[in-house]
Amino acid sequence: MGFKTDIEIAREAKKKPIMEIGAKLAIPAEHLLPYGHDKAKVSQEFIRSLEGRQDGKLILVTAINPTPAGEGKTTTTVGLGDGLNRIGKKAVICIREASLGPNFGMKGGAAGGGYAQVVPMEEMNLHFTGDFHAITSAHNLLSAMIDNHIYWGNELDIDERRVSWRRVMDMNDRALRDIVVSLGGVANGFPRQTGFDITVASEVMAILCLSKDLEDLQKRLGDIVIGYTRAKKPVYARDVKADGAMTVLLKDAMQPNLVQTLENNPAFVHGGPFANIAHGCNSVIATKTALKLGEYVVTEAGFGADLGAEKFFDIKCRKAGLKPSAAVIVATVRAMKMNGGVAKADLGAENVDAVRKGCPNLGRHIANVKSFGVPVVVAINHFYSDTDAEVEAVKAYVAEQGAEAILCKHWANGSAGIEDLAKKVVSLAESGSANFAPLYPDEMSLFQKIETVAKRIYHADEVLADKSIRDQLKAWEEAGYGHFPVCMAKTQYSFTTDPNRRGAPTGHSVPVREVRLSAGAGFIVVICGEIMTMPGLPKVPSAEVIRLNAEGNVEGLF
Repeated sequence: MGFKTDIEIAREAKKKPIMEIGAKLAIPAEHLLPYGHDKAKVSQEFIRSLEGRQDGKLILVTAINPTPAGEGKTTTTVGLGDGLNRIGKKAVICIREASLGPNFGMKGGAAGGGYAQVVPMEEMNLHFTGDFHAITSAHNLLSAMIDNHIYWGNELDIDERRVSWRRVMDMNDRALRDIVVSLGGVANGFPRQTGFDITVASEVMAILCLSKDLEDLQKRLGDIVIGYTRAKKPVYARDVKADGAMTVLLKDAMQPNLVQTLENNPAFVHGGPFANIAHGCNSVIATKTALKLGEYVVTEAGFGADLGAEKFFDIKCRKAGLKPSAAVIVATVRAMKMNGGVAKADLGAENVDAVRKGCPNLGRHIANVKSFGVPVVVAINHFYSDTDAEVEAVKAYVAEQGAEAILCKHWANGSAGIEDLAKKVVSLAESGSANFAPLYPDEMSLFQKIETVAKRIYHADEVLADKSIRDQLKAWEEAGYGHFPVCMAKTQYSFTTDPNRRGAPTGHSVPVREVRLSAGAGFIVVICGEIMTMPGLPKVPSAEVIRLNAEGNVEGLF
């Protein structure tokens, strides 16, 4: 079969001018700040004017643990938004912006696929409206100001050995993970060991995504702990007087970006923390704005529900006072087969036994999401190689778990292929059965919070952490950070910290390697197993095939 590629489909899109998309949401033209003809930022002034309005219903799209077979979470998010509009609901989509690192690495773009995409696809996957550049610049301005403060006499008595603020760039570059700066003598400052993280792991990214307005943004930026004095007292970004200039750099980046789907429905694409090493959700400001403008808001949380959904519920919803009405868990027959032990090369052949064998991974995610008091439906994202018997096996298994699985063909047919799911989501959301509560209370100790996630979500037996880590957590509790939620940095491929363990393993332990305080974002990052906050490029990166063709169009981005 000669299928069109995602990029070919995106290029044929009949886009409408962005002002028309804004008009669908009754955003006046003067409150849209256009970036070209097909994307715009929404003004802070307009967002402030929405305060008294009633909120629509919030729908979370999450997934099983990702496999090389591909699950299609963003594709389903976009498709469901289009499907809800198709059945007469006023729906808005909220997704994250793409990071350049994985675009040129392994993952490719992040704008959906097939006939369920957000456009303009190339711009969204490259520089878009410059938000990530602004975040990178603000983060590194603070880095420069810290080293500059130390160079010019170190009035704050910052201990160079205890500067915890690293640098960032939006690229996968393993060579920068661990480096020494300020070599070359007196003129260049005092040498110290530091490193780079990828921009999407920056606390500035998390702060932008959790701040409600510019005032809140500046306060949170000022709250960043950059390191400690020789007397072991925390030093804040406001102490080196960086918060004002950082806010200036982020002024436009704080405004949500409005784009459209292939079916000309509105989509906000704003913020982009990774879900394996950061909190994995689009910005609170975009989600809250969308809730004021639509009857339904469909949003996604990155990777599997053990990461994205847990952080969406325990960090984003807790911090922003959001109450989701329903959750969709995306699964594919192919991924079930991989969880059942089938190699990627053999996924095309029917194997109902392997499907059944792989289903416990899905079952655990269903139970986990339900444990937050949110009703669940499973979306089976259809591939052409799926057989009826395989699809039925998934449906039967999900029915045994007390939920329903619905076959979705939005990749091939757009909104027409996902009407059944849209109707089911409406019935779940309107039944009022959601009784949402985070997994743990604010008052619980930090180590207990880590244990609660590890035991209840990952089904681990224990958390392994050195005394130094436990002592660090206790010190943060004594410093007033004990009420923070925890942001688990863990492999996305497994419930365990071993990326090769598929299915629904039990009897494993979660080793904690490091903990980092994100005082501005308002959470503790817990780094588990071998997870890296600066990824590397694979042996054959996507960058090798990305180029401009004779017509001047981008090729290879998908």
